[in-house]
Amino acid sequence: LEQGSKDLEYRIVQPDGKVRWIRDRARTIVDPRGSPIRIDGMITDITERKQAEERLRQERDLLNGMMQATVTAIAVVDTQGTIIFANERTEQVLGMSQSELLQCQYNSQTWQITDLQGGPFPEEQLPFKQVIATGKAVFDVQHAIELPDGTHKYLSINGAPLNDASGAIASIVFSITDITNRKQIEQQLLHDALHDALTGLPNRTLFMERVAHAIKLSKRHKSYLFAVLFLDLDRFKVVNDSLGHGVGDQLLIAIAQKLEGCLRTTDTVARLGGDEFTILLEDIKDVKDATKVAERIQQALKSPFNLEGQEVFTTASIGIALSSTGYEHTEELLRDADIAMYRAKELGKARHEVFDKVMHARALKLLQLENDLRRALERKEFEVYYQPITSLFTGSLTGFEALVRSQHPERGLVPPIEFISVAEETGLIVPLGEWVLREACHQLRIWHTKFPTPEPLKMSVNLSGKQLKESDLIDQIDAILEETGLDGSFLKLEITESVLMENADTATKMLLQLRARNIQLSVDDFGTGYSSLSYLHRFPVNTLKIDRSFVSQMSPNDRNSEIVRTIVTLAHSLRMDVIAEGVETLEQLKELKILKCEQGQGYFFSKPLTKEAAGLLLAELPQW
Repeated sequence: LEQGSKDLEYRIVQPDGKVRWIRDRARTIVDPRGSPIRIDGMITDITERKQAEERLRQERDLLNGMMQATVTAIAVVDTQGTIIFANERTEQVLGMSQSELLQCQYNSQTWQITDLQGGPFPEEQLPFKQVIATGKAVFDVQHAIELPDGTHKYLSINGAPLNDASGAIASIVFSITDITNRKQIEQQLLHDALHDALTGLPNRTLFMERVAHAIKLSKRHKSYLFAVLFLDLDRFKVVNDSLGHGVGDQLLIAIAQKLEGCLRTTDTVARLGGDEFTILLEDIKDVKDATKVAERIQQALKSPFNLEGQEVFTTASIGIALSSTGYEHTEELLRDADIAMYRAKELGKARHEVFDKVMHARALKLLQLENDLRRALERKEFEVYYQPITSLFTGSLTGFEALVRSQHPERGLVPPIEFISVAEETGLIVPLGEWVLREACHQLRIWHTKFPTPEPLKMSVNLSGKQLKESDLIDQIDAILEETGLDGSFLKLEITESVLMENADTATKMLLQLRARNIQLSVDDFGTGYSSLSYLHRFPVNTLKIDRSFVSQMSPNDRNSEIVRTIVTLAHSLRMDVIAEGVETLEQLKELKILKCEQGQGYFFSKPLTKEAAGLLLAELPQW
């Protein structure tokens, strides 16, 4: 027998087939000469321990399998921050093999830990530091890592302490979720929420945030000056209507790129919508810096844009508002830049204007006028006046033009020049125009009954561009004619030359429907717009009205007389008749007769009259 001791574990199978685990420990006892004299031993039944160990092994294998199979990266670090376990998913997240990961520190230089914006991540906020400091679990600690190949990943980390029997932290287990895709989607959604989908420029929300920040800077630093530019393309609608919305979109994209090229990297250009752009110029010296940028933009827009083989030209009207005015709110800055832009349009377009106190006072006046208009509509403070239209051949009355006036309770009678443009801009012209049409048709029907004439009188009513765009205009006119009992052949609708040309295709379809109802059509203020003769003959028009600016300065053999002669000749060649506006003198009347102009209106015959005064005139059977 060998000297020493033995410690063996083995199993035995009992006669009934049951398996028992045995631990057999034995020691050889020797005499003084070293010869064995006996063996002492102990046999212990360790079946229950073995069963417990087997259950533990199975649980460990199950846990290990779960940790390796999970989509979440699992890592365990000791209290010194050394990684002592990492599952396979951790390899993919951290870009290292399991063998490389083991013995690495949790904040290894192999992966650079940063915050989500790429800046330093506070060490005390690291999950490991938080668990060590508090002994408590932490959840959803988000930071980024930069791998050696330059890849950036965003991680969400949960950490919990693993305590030993004494309750002290033995190690820390971390679950690491790669949230890169989620963060990229969030960033894209945030970008989309703050940028224009077509041009990629900042949108209104982001622009206003940056203006708000600039206002705060100007409050802290009195020398800090900035400006907001409001830019609106001139006649962009013409491009859309003539070449299509696809080309219009391409033009907006090209303009966005051109605007960016006119600015510094510290400036912001945004698209508010449609053809409106805004620019924030930060940290400028004075107003000259802003006007130079406006001039640079207008110069850049002089070059044509080549879009789908078409050369497209455009200009822009630009309004400028300076921070030196002392703004508190972003909306005020944008409002004043917008006001200045509209002023630039009024002064001829393709130019820039700087907002000042005069504009502010004017804007307040316009706002008050708009409020007055709304109240006037509600309170029925408008009144229709009627200006006679006379045959220049017979001298007899042929009809009236309906002209709206506002009867203000404090200011008295307000002429249309003071409110029509505001009504157009605000859209109030639509309900106002409908009311005027109803009143005029109703009044003419009364006059037809009360003052019958061999040739029934006609009523001319102005139709605005806004009304022409109303989809239910034809239905409105049908309803008014039916309601008033007026035959459509006694109604003449007047549309200005510029409105016709700006809405050529829409206007043609609408005018054809009106002519189908025997309603007569007249082109108002002819000669002052930009008619194309190729378009004019396509419009189903009965009458051209010569603008008063030509008639008022007529004298034999002068330029204005030649212009009138040309318009009359053109109208007759297109089988239209002619009405001359603004006839004030006998000399003008004689000249118009020589030129074979059929009808005229103006103060020579009569000023615009109330319905009562017009009724008295009709009763007299006037002859001029």
